Amino acid sequence: MTTAVLTSTIPLKNHVSIGQSVRNSLTMAGRGLIKIRRTPEQLIDVTVQPIIFTVMFAYIFGGAIAGSVGSYLPYLLPGILVQTVITTSVVTGVQLREDMEKGVFDRFRSLPIARVAPLAGALLADTLRYAIATTLTFATGYVMGYRPAAGLGGVVAAGLLVIGAAWALSWIFAFFGVIARTAASVQGISFLILFPLTFLSNAYVPTDTLPPALEWFAEINPVSHLVSAARALTMGTEAGADIMATIIGAAVVVAVFAPLTVRAYMRKA
Repeated sequence: MTTAVLTSTIPLKNHVSIGQSVRNSLTMAGRGLIKIRRTPEQLIDVTVQPIIFTVMFAYIFGGAIAGSVGSYLPYLLPGILVQTVITTSVVTGVQLREDMEKGVFDRFRSLPIARVAPLAGALLADTLRYAIATTLTFATGYVMGYRPAAGLGGVVAAGLLVIGAAWALSWIFAFFGVIARTAASVQGISFLILFPLTFLSNAYVPTDTLPPALEWFAEINPVSHLVSAARALTMGTEAGADIMATIIGAAVVVAVFAPLTVRAYMRKA
């Protein structure tokens, strides 16, 4: 009895080109959009929260801080926008954890696709959620009398900057979504990080009104730079330093957490 040995002159390939990675990621993003279309109730946080927060904070703090609601809106709207969109990015990690618990990502890992595609696609699809939250925040402010000094161009630029920063931050929560045991723990950890960052910033009040220790933290808080950049873009004032700080910070987050998330996903999915 002889044993046949199969040999091949064609080398096996495990390398995926950048072009294929992009195509696979876009396909996965399409899957995410289909999920949103079939379960529209998952958009309730990006449709209701911007309206409630804008109305509530404007009427509660507007008279005390700026003398009137109309005077407070140019200062408040960028803060509400940043808090809403960044908070929305937590959902990315929660949904990833739920998909992994169902075994969906085990199936993706068995397919001949780029390893980063399931993660990058999910994060790309969530940019639609950020865009909805951005649009509703500014629309609510407009109904209340908000008129940005920089016009529509400034609003669009501020919205794109905030959406880009939120997409970068969503890699952090995607990482927690991969390594955490349950979706509830992802949500708990994420909010534990986000609440100090969003509230101990210049989103709602000037930092010079805070006690010295909190003022120092708010000044170095990256969320404050993002809020200042969005505020300056909508007001038509100088925003170069804050925009640059935001872009560099976002690039560092992606450079660190994207490889960490993919590596953890390959080990645990």
